Amino acid sequence: MKISREAKVGVMAVVAIVMLYFGFHILKGSDVFSRTHQYYVVYDNIDGLTASNPVLLNGLNVGRVQEIKLLQSRKNQILVSIDIQKGVIIPGGTAATLADGGLLGGKVINLVVGTGPALKDGDTLVSRKEAGISAVLQEQALPLVNHADSLIKNLDVVVMGFKETGLILNQVLKNYNQTGTNLQRLLNENRTNLVALTSNLNKLSTSLVETEKELKPLLAKTGTLADSLNALRLGETVQNANRTIGELHTLLASVESGKGTAGKLIKDETLYNNIDRTVVSLNKLLTNLREHPKRYINISVFGKKDKGPSESPLDTTTVIK
Repeated sequence: MKISREAKVGVMAVVAIVMLYFGFHILKGSDVFSRTHQYYVVYDNIDGLTASNPVLLNGLNVGRVQEIKLLQSRKNQILVSIDIQKGVIIPGGTAATLADGGLLGGKVINLVVGTGPALKDGDTLVSRKEAGISAVLQEQALPLVNHADSLIKNLDVVVMGFKETGLILNQVLKNYNQTGTNLQRLLNENRTNLVALTSNLNKLSTSLVETEKELKPLLAKTGTLADSLNALRLGETVQNANRTIGELHTLLASVESGKGTAGKLIKDETLYNNIDRTVVSLNKLLTNLREHPKRYINISVFGKKDKGPSESPLDTTTVIK
């Protein structure tokens, strides 16, 4: 029996379509030759979960995401259908946790086995979500961002301070430049005076040198005088003078206390009174002798001796204290 060319083309086309279908599902990871159980999970947000993403149990791939539908009648929740290999018993209360698939990205569903009775095909699992790496990084990076923001603000303040400092330095440098200009002008205006001052200083220095030469002999003589004074033993002389002054003090103290002849002359009132009476009597005698000298000296050759009064009044010219 001869097969026509058209029939061969048709058979080859059917085979190609079958191979494409099975190849597509094999590439998706679906086991088209084994029976699976289908379960459902409802999420509020699937964060980029797509069909054919793996379903893991304790890190082992036990299924795939089969289909994802939008439930607009239930506030736009997401219905996810998952296929689990036969022989894998899913107890009641098992949670399907949506998590990140690792550093390479993507999403996976991790099964957290419950403790209830085994679920049947078509039952709904408990939905959960796990904080992804991006959320953790965002949570950890938020304080760093805040610190960086504070650091940037502080740097802005420091930069403003540097800017103000730069303005101040510019002003200071400008003042220094102006001061240097004024100083240069002052030096130019007083150059003649400075030259004269320098000349006067040179003359003064020369005069000081000459004065030093003249002072050296004088200083030498002063040293000789000091040696002479040392030779005079001024210490012994001063000691003897102090001793003499001490003896004089002792003598004056004795006189003051009435000891000795000088002390009695000063302190004894009886001696003073006797001397006072003697002076009075001597005054009377001298007065009588002056008034009546013949009583005491006879110069008459003839005649009787005129003796006069035996006592004359006190001479008032002599004051007796």
